[in-house]
Amino acid sequence: MTSLTPRPGHTLATLLTGTEQQRVEVACQGAFSPRHAHDADQLVDTLRAGPVAAVLVSVTRYQPRLGAALARVVREFPRVPMVALVTEPHPHMGQALLAMGQLGVRALVDVRAPNGWRDLRRAIQLTETLGIEHQAIQRLRQELPASTPDGLRTFLTSLFQLPYTVTTVREVAERLGVSPTTFMSRFYRAKLPPPKQYLAYARLVRAAHLLENPGHSITQVALLLEYSSPQSFSRHLQFLLQLTSAEFRATITGPIMLDRLMADLVTPYRHLLATFEPLNVTPPWMMRAERLKQPA
Repeated sequence: MTSLTPRPGHTLATLLTGTEQQRVEVACQGAFSPRHAHDADQLVDTLRAGPVAAVLVSVTRYQPRLGAALARVVREFPRVPMVALVTEPHPHMGQALLAMGQLGVRALVDVRAPNGWRDLRRAIQLTETLGIEHQAIQRLRQELPASTPDGLRTFLTSLFQLPYTVTTVREVAERLGVSPTTFMSRFYRAKLPPPKQYLAYARLVRAAHLLENPGHSITQVALLLEYSSPQSFSRHLQFLLQLTSAEFRATITGPIMLDRLMADLVTPYRHLLATFEPLNVTPPWMMRAERLKQPA
């Protein structure tokens, strides 16, 4: 089975000193991929380029002229947590921390403490729980019947773990190690909605979450999610939800779209999903062979 990592939302946008960049890369190795910005404009570009788990800003680098730029980041990307990082003494640290707090920075990690770098890693990992992917997976675990086969759980959770570049059921099936034709036919025989509908809804959950940040335009989100064009994204919304892209942005958040996914594709089919295994089904010829082995 192909690995599902790296997952969206595991990027860390930073504005740090050179030494801090190196130390953060070591601290986050295996968990997050830092993207270091040289200035505030590049930091905004990083946030617009794709999903980001958190923004890490050095208190050492903070200056009054940086305040307006950080305020813009907080204003345009309110769903992306910002963490202040303290690595060394600073003559104006108190003023810098106060100013950053007023701008909306709510988390502080001082790595000069004995467990500082471990605390930083934990703080950044905690931001993952704010992401819609984590919320969706937790919701699926709560909503699906306890008897739900592992294969179905794997498929549904993978919809929120796969890269944004995976846009077709064929690609999903291949990554899960099953023939696309066989995979789709199992949903049909089980009288469940087609897997492409689950994928379409999951993509819109992610789109709605991204659009909660004013810094993301509809065009940017459409391209991030690999729609062929903003017009294609709009047609997709009209077909599935009977909404324009502007209406979608104004009325549908990530959690609301997640509610819609559950209401349309999970709750009405709980009795079928409880026994549905879309991945590891024993072929009929193997079942017949096993029956022949059994003593009469």
